[in-house]
Amino acid sequence: MEFNSNALRLKERICVLTYAFMDGRRRADIKPGVHVRVVQKQDQGSGRLTEGIVSDILTKSPTHPHGIKVRLTSGIVGRVKEVLP
Repeated sequence: MEFNSNALRLKERICVLTYAFMDGRRRADIKPGVHVRVVQKQDQGSGRLTEGIVSDILTKSPTHPHGIKVRLTSGIVGRVKEVLP
């Protein structure tokens, strides 16, 4: 079997692009243990983000326009704005 480096590079690009669009609005992109940045209710005006690890997913619907609501391991509750590597 011949190794196809072009196919591998294309697959890597697709993975990177897929990750780049994980912005926290799709429940399927967020699992317990994932590293995220959330905005807490009191910080919505300023947009201040808090980093943490997802403990529980609180939003039941598959998507939410303002971000999926989660509880972090620290107990902080907020809407996911970024999913981190």
